[in-house]
Amino acid sequence: MFNIVLVEPEIPQNTGNIARTCAATGSRLHIVKPMGFTIDDKKLKRAGLDYWHLLGVQYYENLDDFFDKNKGGRFFYSTTKGLNKYSDITYKDGDFILFGKETKGLPEELLKENKEFCIRIPMIDEARSLNLSNSVAIVIYEALRQTDFGQLKTAGNLTKFSW
Repeated sequence: MFNIVLVEPEIPQNTGNIARTCAATGSRLHIVKPMGFTIDDKKLKRAGLDYWHLLGVQYYENLDDFFDKNKGGRFFYSTTKGLNKYSDITYKDGDFILFGKETKGLPEELLKENKEFCIRIPMIDEARSLNLSNSVAIVIYEALRQTDFGQLKTAGNLTKFSW
């Protein structure tokens, strides 16, 4: 299982979409406060659809609280400022992948202290960033691909016909 960490998320629809991705991939969602919305926000619930019962989610008061409660973890920091391509990292079960708030990203002090663990999704120079929920999906599926998708169902069935 992988751990997706949202640091101070601001947009409920993004968090809802990320919650759905975490539920569908068996990833655990960690949310570091403050958030730009309340957890009962109907936009958040609607974006997550009916997947909330499949989701493991944990909340933290701040980054210090998060790191205190997850000592010994392996952490990667997704940022437009990263020096490593997200696909060049070798991910392991249990890794934590942190994503910053939509308007500012992760704190630069945190990035500077962890330069070798900062990852970036390549894009053209003129693009500021990708949507947060899209970024999470790109990175988590690369981590899952590297681990042969763990216990995820990898084949589907037709509803009216058989293969």
